[in-house]
Order: sequence, then C-alpha cells, then structure tokens
Amino acid sequence: MNVRLLTTEEVAQRFRTSPSTVRYWRHIGIGPAGVRVGRRVLYDEAECDRWWESQVAAALHGTR
Repeated sequence: MNVRLLTTEEVAQRFRTSPSTVRYWRHIGIGPAGVRVGRRVLYDEAECDRWWESQVAAALHGTR
C-alpha cells in the first residue's frame, strides 16, 4: 500500500487557494480529512481526490 501524504501547503496549491483557507475548511469540517502528526496536519492524497470529486458532483447536481 503506497500512501502519499500532503502538507497543508501542498493541498492549498492543489486546489489553488491559500493554506489558511485549507485550515479553515478543516476547522469547520468541510474540507478533505486531515490527520494530525505531531504539530503538522497531513492529508492523504487519495482522500483529497475523493473530496474534490464529491465537490464537483455536488456542483453539477446543484446540491451543496
């Protein structure tokens, strides 16, 4: 099993937003799930992909 973990900054680059927005999404529970490892929060790349696909599907179906 090969898991690629992304930092908050990498997730922000991936979704073309700021790291503070990614942290805010996590805080209010609407962004991709992150795991705290020590002082850092890391995101599974596959989880980010699933989250993005769900956002696109919701936008296409008008159910956000």
